[in-house]
Amino acid sequence: MKKVLAGAVITLTVVFVYRSCMDQNAVKERLKEDSALIQQEIQNVAKLIVTEGHFSQVYSYADSKAVFGSLLTANKKALVVVNAEVQVVYDLSKVHFEIDEANKTLVVQNLPEPEVKLYPDFEYYDVSADYFNPFEAEDHKAIKEQVNAALLKKVNASSLLKNAENRAITELSQFLVLTRSLGWKLVYEKQPVTDSTMWQQLMD
Repeated sequence: MKKVLAGAVITLTVVFVYRSCMDQNAVKERLKEDSALIQQEIQNVAKLIVTEGHFSQVYSYADSKAVFGSLLTANKKALVVVNAEVQVVYDLSKVHFEIDEANKTLVVQNLPEPEVKLYPDFEYYDVSADYFNPFEAEDHKAIKEQVNAALLKKVNASSLLKNAENRAITELSQFLVLTRSLGWKLVYEKQPVTDSTMWQQLMD
């Protein structure tokens, strides 16, 4: 009878250990699969988000300088019409992630800043310059710098930056959907991301 009981205990122990090992292996395999899915999603989202716009600017440029002391003033002026293509770029390939399998957590370590790229086309009208104050390379450089500054103000006052941000948030929100479906957590700078609207606050 004792031998029978001992055999039963040994059999149950072996079965329990076997099942425990099988369960642990299954958990490890599931974690690997989840991690692979997240890694794939990271690769899918690692892209350039480009939002384009068009702006026009009419710019009046004038410059004067004294010649022969204060006896004579040499003037130059130009009317510059600028048509500019503008791009707001979010490079999501610059987002760094850490996959913490042990705690089933996807950690976002940084968020990209938008890059504003200007492609202006200059057309000069009503150009005039005195002999002692001709147009030079420095004038064209000054015009370009001032026009670019004016264009940036227009971009900041427009909806272009917000539209670009919304597109980036849409891409990043895929991580929240995925981690939730897998029973994982999404964290940014030690702060849990529990709602897609939180990306708006984090990027502002």
